[in-house]
Amino acid sequence: MGTRESTRSRLLDATDELVFAGGDTTTPVDRILERAGVSPATLYRAYGSKEALVAAALDRRHREWLEVWDAAVARADTDRERLLALFDALEEFQGRATGARWCAFLGAAAGYADPPPALAEAVRQETETLRRRLLALAEPVAGPRAAALVDALALIYSGQLAMRLRPGSPGVPAGVARELAALVVEHPERLGA
Repeated sequence: MGTRESTRSRLLDATDELVFAGGDTTTPVDRILERAGVSPATLYRAYGSKEALVAAALDRRHREWLEVWDAAVARADTDRERLLALFDALEEFQGRATGARWCAFLGAAAGYADPPPALAEAVRQETETLRRRLLALAEPVAGPRAAALVDALALIYSGQLAMRLRPGSPGVPAGVARELAALVVEHPERLGA
């Protein structure tokens, strides 16, 4: 017998809240089960393991993130603004009720020295999607320097997310990251080979 979609959603919501929004990749499975109001048997029937549940929650979060990013790109009027829309989307996504203390994917990657295959795949897919989309947006702006520009923008993006973890600091506002990214976008020729 399969698991109801509402039960799966409760498990994903509990994982999102405790592991991602709470920023605790070591959250015990018992806390997730308690928050979702389901039994261990239900979790294992639906997902097979805690790691597979976390990977499914990452996949859902990734889809939601891409929707926000796509909407930000669609609102932009120029190639340059479409490229910088990454930072507009980041600010919007982090401001949502389901916003996280930092990036759920960075958290998952940092939480395991040797991540289980399902988690490693979820992180790999998010990283590849980020780079592929940025490259497509950077090519009209930077031409042959697009790959170097993607490296710089990914660094700024990841750094902005990581700054949220510094104790006693709210992190760097996304607007600052966007301004820095705009400077880099204006001068891609200054980036290393």
